[in-house]
Formats: sequence, C-alpha cells, structure tokens
Amino acid sequence: MKLEQILQGLPTRSVTGPEDPATLDITDIVYDSRKAVAGTLFVCMAGAETDGHKYARSAYDAGCRAFVLQEGHEDIASLGDVPEAPTVITVENSRAALAQLSDNFFEHPSGDLKVIGITGTKGKTSITYILQSVLNAAGVPTGLIGTAGAAWGGKQVPTVNTTPESYELQKMLRQMADDGMRAVAIEVSSLGVKWHRTDFIEFFCGVFTNISPDHIGGHEHDSYEEYYSFKKAFFSLCSRAAACGDDPSARDMLEAVPGRKIFYGLGEENEFRAVNMVPTRYDDFMGIRFDFLRDGTPADTFEISLPGDFSVHNALAALSVCELMGLAPAAAKAGLRSVRVPGRCQIKYLSDEFGIIIDYAHNDISLAGIIETVRAYHPKRIITLFGSVGDRAQLRREELGTTSGKLADFTVITEDDPGFEDPRRIAEEIATYVEKAGGAGKYVVIPDREEAVAYAVAMLEPGDFLLCCGKGHERFMKVRGKKEPFNEETCIEEALAKRGIKL
Repeated sequence: MKLEQILQGLPTRSVTGPEDPATLDITDIVYDSRKAVAGTLFVCMAGAETDGHKYARSAYDAGCRAFVLQEGHEDIASLGDVPEAPTVITVENSRAALAQLSDNFFEHPSGDLKVIGITGTKGKTSITYILQSVLNAAGVPTGLIGTAGAAWGGKQVPTVNTTPESYELQKMLRQMADDGMRAVAIEVSSLGVKWHRTDFIEFFCGVFTNISPDHIGGHEHDSYEEYYSFKKAFFSLCSRAAACGDDPSARDMLEAVPGRKIFYGLGEENEFRAVNMVPTRYDDFMGIRFDFLRDGTPADTFEISLPGDFSVHNALAALSVCELMGLAPAAAKAGLRSVRVPGRCQIKYLSDEFGIIIDYAHNDISLAGIIETVRAYHPKRIITLFGSVGDRAQLRREELGTTSGKLADFTVITEDDPGFEDPRRIAEEIATYVEKAGGAGKYVVIPDREEAVAYAVAMLEPGDFLLCCGKGHERFMKVRGKKEPFNEETCIEEALAKRGIKL
C-alpha cells in the first residue's frame, strides 16, 4: 500500500524525506524494532516503561526507511545523521496515530462487522464468550477478542492485553471480516481506551457490566476518577448500548449514547429483567434457569450453562445485544444453554458422582463468590485448590486463606505464580490463615501444583465439588522470571485418568 493511503486523514506536524508518499510502498506497520525490515513503517511510541524512539536507529539499521515520530522526541530517535535520509512523519501523539494508520492500512475493517464492545470491572470475558455462543447459534458468525485471546471460525490467536494494541486489533478485525465473520465481541479495558487502542473502531453497540476500584496505581490509572472517566469515555464511541441497571453508575455511564439504551438486571426498574432464578443440575448440565421479563411482562424462560446470579446478569446482557441487533430473544436459547467460558466457572467434569470446576478466582471476593455459587447446588463437600502470587500482593494470602478456612470444607494449598519466592513458604503462610479461620485439620500443603491437582482429584467422594482456583484460562506459571508451561485442564485430565475416567 502507498504511504499516502496509510496517512489519509492523519493530522501531521510535518512530513519530510526524499520520496513522495504517493509513490512510497509500505508492506507493513510495526512498532517493535525487532520486526522492522525494508518496506515497513516504524511507529515510535512513548510508553509507560520505555520509549520506542530509542529503537528508531535499530529499525533503520534493519532496513526501515519510513518512521512516525511523536513531536518533541525527534532527538531521541537519532535519525538526523544517518547515511540515507528516511521519510519521517511527525505527529502530536504517535500512539493515537498508530490507531488511525492501522485502520487505514487494513481498510477500515470494523465497517465490515458489527463490533460489540464490553466494558466494566467484572464480567467482560464471560460476556464475550456468551455473545459468541449466542450469535453463532443464531446464525450470525461471530468472533471474540479479549483476555483469553481471540477466537473465530475455529481459529485461536493469543493476545497480550485484554484489549490488544490498535494494530493487532485492526489486523484481527480484518482477518475476521475476510473469514466471513459478521460480528465480533471485544473486551474494552479502561487502559485500552486510555492508550488509544480502540480509536477508529466503529462500534455497533457497547455493554456496561459494573464498576468498582481496579487498575489504580503504577503504570495504570492515577485514581478511581480517571479509571471511571475512561470507562465512560468508551460510550462516546457507541450509538446504542446496554447496561446493567443494578449498578448505580449505569445511567451516568451511558449519558453520551445518542440512540437506544437498554438497562438490564434484577431490579424492577430495568427494561430487561430476570426473576425466579433456580440453580439447575441434571445430566451433564449445571447452570441456572430464570424467567425473562420485558417491561415487567413475562416473555420467556431461559437456561444458561454457567452457575451463579452473575451468570444471569451476563445472560441478560446477551439478550439486550440480541435486541439491539434485531434478533428475537428466543434466538439466544441454544447459545445460552451450551456456552462454555474458559477458566470462568468452567465445568471441567460433571457426573452423578462429583464435579470439578476451574475458575480464575484469585482474590477473597471472587473465591467467596465461587464457593457460595457452588454451595447453592448442595454438594456434600466443597474442596478448594489455590495458591497466591509471589513477590507482591502479600495481603491476598491472608484474604484467600481466611475465606477458604471459613467457607470451604477442605483446602488444598499450592502454588500460583510464585515468582522468585519459595512456593512452599507462600503456601505455609496461607495455611496459617486457613487455621485461624477455622480450617485446622481440614487442609493440606502441596507446593507443586500438578501434584496438588492429582491429590485433590484422588480424594473426591460422591457429592463433592473440587474448585481449582487462580489459574483459570492461563497456560503458564511465572517462576523465577520465566513463564513455565502449565495447563490446569491437562493436570485434571491426567488425574481423572488415574481414576479410570477419560474425557
């Protein structure tokens, strides 16, 4: 593609160089100097931890001859004394520029899809999977992008951030559109909005789940107010939206939305509402059934194959999106009943004898939530298996240990991203809090997580539920500065095989 086409509409401070942008061919856009080669356009971004302008010379040495610099960073780029003058485009904000350049380069892919953005503190990942399941079942081929990666049409692509960098986001949207997808559900993080990753995406609609303090401090948000403001700013990109009306911030969040707004939830003031929620378990199904009310009038009954009241909220979000897309609520039935969310209350094994659930719960609130959710199904015992991260978040060890000691019937304490700390020492520290909370004599410390899973699965008796918490969808363990491969699902499958159970 010609550079002139890639720069279309981009506000520039200056464009200098020996070649006319109308004739200069660009094969790709990069922002990592290790990917720079002849024919690429290198965008230098000033990040929270490093400045990409420092690597401009490395990109030049690799053959790159076209650069985007942020105004005021020209000296850092050190391109003034190179043997062959490159083409240099100077912009006010190179991160914002990357979004527009990428949108141009991939020929505005969001215009070829119904893009659904989901934001909020909790529930984003689950709703993307629920929407994908519902819309696929309703005959609308749908992809998803978020924390657990991107998936569409049988393809799986890993992602680094909840909301990927704008280039990756636009590239995946183009691939999805070319592969026949008609919709995509994207997790929209506050940092994704702050760092311009969602700029120049045409959102068909937005969904707001809830909000509470999160991602504050360090290289994230300076305050809760800033965090809130970027969540709200997302909805200025949406012409229509749905929000959980049970959250006090819902109506303020959607203030800038000019078109249709649907508020869903359990409260009587919501247009889409659920009542008569019943935890349901039969055959290989474990979830919750509820009656759906529209403007207070009974409309239908649904089942979602994910336990807990929060799953009902997520189902209502999906029903709201169906409404915004012109689909009848009944079109969601099959997708709701068959949905699976990796690592989020994921039912790994279920039989008349016992059940095993994988969940990402890694703090006291989420651990208490999953225990209380499963307790509604009247198990004989709830056995928790978890650890806590090393090198930071020391208070979490006390919170997790106390919660399990109070609420679980037995606790298997193991490792979870120990980092540079001794996993046994972390586990033993957690054990002291389990004991103080009433779990004395009802726990075991097994630092190796694979061994811990094998032990926990082997001890299961009729009526028991095992909750493997903390790792969720992750496929690694952070140990001494490295990401060591680890797959909780595989460990469970191997442990079940030793009991003569094959999945």
